Formats: sequence, C-alpha cells, structure tokens
Amino acid sequence: MEFDGAGKWLASAGQGRSEPLAAEVWVFDEDLARVLLVHHRWRGWVPPGGRVELGETPREGARRELFEETGVEAELLPEPAAATVRSYHPEWSATLGLSFVAIVDAATPLAPESGQPAAWTHLDEDWAGYFPEDASRVRQHARWLESAR
Repeated sequence: MEFDGAGKWLASAGQGRSEPLAAEVWVFDEDLARVLLVHHRWRGWVPPGGRVELGETPREGARRELFEETGVEAELLPEPAAATVRSYHPEWSATLGLSFVAIVDAATPLAPESGQPAAWTHLDEDWAGYFPEDASRVRQHARWLESAR
C-alpha cells in the first residue's frame, strides 16, 4: 500500500542525496485484534520505529527499532505493508517511511525504553497519535491479513 504520494516522492528523489529513511513495525497479536504501540513523548501513541541507520537495510532498522523500543524480537512479514512520505516533526523535511508487519504472541514480555511505555491496543479503539490516519491504515491492513488467512 502506498500513502502520501510515496511513489512520486521516490521517483523525484532521483540520484541526488535523499532525506533520511524511516521504518516502523505494525505489530499485531495472533488474533489480529490488537496492535503494539509505544508512547512517544511528543508524537503520542505510535507504532515502534525510527530512522534507518547508515549501513542498515530498512528491514534491519525496523527490527532494531522494534527491539529498542519494546524489547520484542520478531520476524517481519516478507513485504512492507505501506510506504509513506511524511515529516516526523514540524521543522523536519519529509521522509520516506516503510511500515513492516510482525505477528507476535501478546503474552511476549515487553521491555520498553525508559520514559516511552509500550502497550497493546485493541484495534477497535482509537489512539492519540501524531498521524491520525495511522489507526485506519493499521486497521485496514489487519482486515486484509485476516482475509488472507
């Protein structure tokens, strides 16, 4: 799934220096009824993720961020669920972001970063996050995964 004109943004990036790449993980429980979110200090409740570091692939960056922010180690589904172009802060330029998916037992112990709690949220509940459209995108993907079972 592509959001926010990601394909057009990527095509226009050409061979020049591109902005940082971001990766996040939509972590669902085995019933596809809940999603794992972290409470960022100014972005609110968001999927675990962040900047892909130099030398990392987006998949590696997503797995690292998931572990750093939640203590969860998980295999990611083969293909990204979504690509977005967005600014993660009002003063920052737009960034290409890839959303990966993992399915995890909700009983897996969480070990979130200090000051950034992690919690399972039911998909039928709204959550306050920096990007309000994320909830519907995550729900839509959970429905798609359910239909593919």
